[in-house]
Amino acid sequence: MEESTGGSNLRWWILLTVIVGTFLGRLDQTIVNLALPKIIDEFGISVSAAGWIATAYIIANAVFVPIWGKLGDTIGRKKVYILGFSIFILGSVLAGLAWNLSSMIVFRVIQAIAGSADYPTAMAIIAVTFKEGKERAQALGIWSSSFAAAIVFGPLLGGPLIDTFGWRSVFLINLPIGLLGIYMALRFINESRSENKTVFFDWWGAATLGGMLSALVLVLDKGSDWGWLSVWSVGCYVSIVVLLWLFIRIEQHFPEPIVDLKFFKIPAFVNALINNFVVFMGMMGGVFLIPVFAQTFLGYNATESGYLFIPMAAALMLAAPIGGMLTGRVQSRYVIFASTLVAAIGIYMFTGLDPRSTAFDIMLPLGVMAFGLGFGMAQRTNIIASVVPQNEIGIASSILALVRNIAGAFGIAIFATILNNRVASNVLSINSFSKLYSHNPIDIQKYIALISLKAQIDAYNYVFLVASVIIFVGSFTILFLKLEKERTDIQVHVE
Repeated sequence: MEESTGGSNLRWWILLTVIVGTFLGRLDQTIVNLALPKIIDEFGISVSAAGWIATAYIIANAVFVPIWGKLGDTIGRKKVYILGFSIFILGSVLAGLAWNLSSMIVFRVIQAIAGSADYPTAMAIIAVTFKEGKERAQALGIWSSSFAAAIVFGPLLGGPLIDTFGWRSVFLINLPIGLLGIYMALRFINESRSENKTVFFDWWGAATLGGMLSALVLVLDKGSDWGWLSVWSVGCYVSIVVLLWLFIRIEQHFPEPIVDLKFFKIPAFVNALINNFVVFMGMMGGVFLIPVFAQTFLGYNATESGYLFIPMAAALMLAAPIGGMLTGRVQSRYVIFASTLVAAIGIYMFTGLDPRSTAFDIMLPLGVMAFGLGFGMAQRTNIIASVVPQNEIGIASSILALVRNIAGAFGIAIFATILNNRVASNVLSINSFSKLYSHNPIDIQKYIALISLKAQIDAYNYVFLVASVIIFVGSFTILFLKLEKERTDIQVHVE
């Protein structure tokens, strides 16, 4: 039987349902970072140790995305969506009751494993619910904007929650919202699955991919602390290469691989992934520095820093539907090219920041960047859904999620390293061209402080410049995209 919501409002309720799940899952990733100082104080742990709360979540989330995508296509997307959502709520409540670092890490891993089910199943549910190409692109754009908006609203909601109810509230708030999301999923979502039934699940492929991603995320997150050429980092590099080789060999010979490598023979698929990687690497690598800059040099607190992102949220939610409406009217590659250029301009506008900058000087570039990112979101996501077989949309979307997560990790790791190295080189450079004609200790302290301030400001501006150049260059990669007429007659088995 075909999915029958095409002519009714039910499909928009389905979209709202998956938006609730996506928003909650992504919100959790950002909101918890605000709670770390309180957690550190209560558990009596170091900042380095607290970093594992985030690292463990990122690793577990990355590892299980493709597994959930395959399971959703196989046993039913609605089943997997509700299962993942339910376990996520359980993990959230447990994390809210954590009593030490070890228990917190275990419960965060449970959260991450469950939370990784959302992206591939939600995208597949939308793709099979909205069959008509233009409408599907619009729906995917609206959904994608909720993904990015959650990143923005994390600081806005997290600050008041923590200040009023304590750090445990950022986990426990997931319970009532999650129960609402489960009710909506049970009420509105129709079951769908791939027509191809899996006989043997690719556990070896899942294990080698999971190990490779764990090593990759771990070295990206900890490489700066360990040293990029340390024994630990080199061990991760070797593990990545060996496990990647094993994974490719397994996927080439397994009859039902967890990641179908034939996707990478589709030029449009590869091109869309490359553009996504470049955009998210530049965006995440540059934007993660904004709250740090605002709190360090402008004197903002965490809640005030969060308010700076309000225009970003508004621009994303405004631009995403516009991008969806452009489907069929303007070629996807030109829309994505223009959106990427606008995002690059937004990032470049940060290069003028200094301690005299106002809130507007941060809000305007964020809004420009978000608008550019937003109206290309629907096109990027829709390309992935259009060029792969319908029965493997879940797997393809999980690859897209992986690319975005890895790109963000790459961007943060690379730009943090660039920032640190640039500060050190700037200190030496500025000092070599500076003179102090005083032996007064107070003057000497001011001299050192000014050099340090100048070195750091110039380093931030340099990182924003590099990020904008990366996104600018990446915008041209999408012009090589050649997309055949979009498929709009998706058929899906429905219970």
